[in-house]
Amino acid sequence: MKASTRLCIRTGLALGISALAVASAFAADLKVGFITSLSGPVSSLGIPYEKGIKAGMAWKSEVAGHKITMVQLDDASDPSTAARNARKMIEEDKVDVIIGTAGSPGALAIAAVARETKTPLISIANANLPGEEGAWMVTLPQPAPLMVSAVVERMKKSGVKTVGYIGFSDAWGDLVYDALNKSAEPAGIKVVSNERYARADTSVAGQVLKIVALKPDAVITGTSGTPGALPYLALTDRGYKGQIYGTHALINPDFVRVGGPSVEGLLAPTGPVIVAEQLPDGNPMRKVSMDFRAAYQKANGAAPTDAFSAYSFDGWLVMLDAASRTKGEPGTPQYREALRDAIVSTRELVGTHSVYNFKPDSRYGSDDRSRVIVKLEKGQWKLVP
Repeated sequence: MKASTRLCIRTGLALGISALAVASAFAADLKVGFITSLSGPVSSLGIPYEKGIKAGMAWKSEVAGHKITMVQLDDASDPSTAARNARKMIEEDKVDVIIGTAGSPGALAIAAVARETKTPLISIANANLPGEEGAWMVTLPQPAPLMVSAVVERMKKSGVKTVGYIGFSDAWGDLVYDALNKSAEPAGIKVVSNERYARADTSVAGQVLKIVALKPDAVITGTSGTPGALPYLALTDRGYKGQIYGTHALINPDFVRVGGPSVEGLLAPTGPVIVAEQLPDGNPMRKVSMDFRAAYQKANGAAPTDAFSAYSFDGWLVMLDAASRTKGEPGTPQYREALRDAIVSTRELVGTHSVYNFKPDSRYGSDDRSRVIVKLEKGQWKLVP
């Protein structure tokens, strides 16, 4: 064999080995399924969630030698569609983890599919399933009891003795109402109503009439997004002058826009990200929140003005952190199980909303560091000391 021929063969082999080395470095993409509500009554939350996940992709799209690819579907604010989307992603697209969706009912529907198929779910809606039913999910939004207790503390300081409640006729409405009852009684506050309405309803006049007739010192809602403005609009129409409160599910510019003057002065709990620039320099969430804002600006061409996009960004951070600790090849049942185990063992991960600590037997990972009280003043959320 001629020397030139041997050289060509050696060069070809070297190039082939080099190409294989590069290919093996990214042997299998880590596939993320993202489900949100880009249409329907929950879209005022679902659209910000989408912008937040884009910020996550812009911030980092590779982990542990794996390129990250994302499959996204719109569930149209429908839980059954959310479940079908999850099954399609898992069975056809072979995703390793799902992040989603915008509403609690949809998240619970996805959780059932996640459990059946043994695929980890990072819920960005407030959803809780006890025991084995929720063994394949974690939930990023702060639990209702943690946030509602902060509101009740504020009510007590303000001298509130009676409070009216109106919420969605779904899982989120139930979570807030149950949390309110557990916190209010020890604080010496009586809950005088439990009115409900559907997310797609266009009027709550009847429910609000009942509340106003009871003359409570304050009213709190268990709602979210633009449909969450309805009770405050109706309270204004009926001349209600008492204090108004909400939850972290209302921190959204569309809610502020629709509510207008009727939501001026509203007090609500939220994650620190919404007032990041108002936090002390020593707060660990300040830096991550500012990093999120930069990534959001890069991905969306504008600054964030809501709390929801930060939840999906935190979902991306949780996924990245867990994947960095997960051995094996994406696309396999073994990898999905190992990734789930890594997610539920997350420790002291600093996000925009919380410093996350998960446990296998608990869906939530937030503590007191994840909440601040804000007040709506002239359309802007201000930190309440």
